[in-house]
Amino acid sequence: MIDIKNDNYLGKKHMQIATDKFLSLGVDEDSDISESQLTLLDINSEYKEQWRNLALGKQLSDARAELFVLLKGINDKVIQDNLIKNYKELQKFRRDDGKSVEIKSENTQTDEIIKGDVIIYCDGGCTPNPGKAGSGVAIYRENKVSELWYGLYEEMGTNNTAELGALYQSLLIAKKELENGNRVEIKCDSMYSIQCIQTWAISWEKKGWTKKGGEIKNLEIIKECYYLYNQIKSKMTLSHIKAHTGFEGNELADRMTMYAIEQKDKNFVKYDKKIDIDAILSMRKG
Repeated sequence: MIDIKNDNYLGKKHMQIATDKFLSLGVDEDSDISESQLTLLDINSEYKEQWRNLALGKQLSDARAELFVLLKGINDKVIQDNLIKNYKELQKFRRDDGKSVEIKSENTQTDEIIKGDVIIYCDGGCTPNPGKAGSGVAIYRENKVSELWYGLYEEMGTNNTAELGALYQSLLIAKKELENGNRVEIKCDSMYSIQCIQTWAISWEKKGWTKKGGEIKNLEIIKECYYLYNQIKSKMTLSHIKAHTGFEGNELADRMTMYAIEQKDKNFVKYDKKIDIDAILSMRKG
């Protein structure tokens, strides 16, 4: 039986920062992290070996944080799923005073929005690769899409240059939002871009921006992202989100990449048409 003594957080925006001490509550040093725990941390299973580095600094809702710890040492997937299901039902029951409600997945846009006053989804696309490239961003406030941005068209770009360009623009937006007193999370579907500025660039900078084995591709935009990220990283969150997995913000950013290629706009500009979500989602995918 799950015993949660303090349920005052339910329905509120309390957050848990993923520190080393917190992560150790859910996973022992000599143990493997479970797939369910990776999902709670928004980390793709293909990056399981690097999960701890990717998780550090993330902001988790109290519900996700508690589930992460409750799942410690539970390796059976059926038991994991039952524990999560029961916890969600209990959480919903307490929040709604026992009223009959629809139980929704933890992994919903409502859950995502409590991670920051502003959530920025960024994406880059190229067709073919290399080929015509563009970048897109979707900004959410209060669980609703607020702005869409697109541009950075390249006649001969790559998927990675487009992704890095989108991340850089997102960092610029984040900096301005932070200056306005908002909490910010950037969700990027390019693990390459995230690792460039969170992991690899640290070593490259120490070595005079060189690496063993040859040239660092896309070095200039990586530097720009890295220096800007270091200015604001203590005040915001950058996390990975898997592409095309049903997150509206990710899908809208994706459509903006294709719109950028269609419009061939080399600047990064605000989408000035009415934001008709259904119509935009029916546009060409990246």
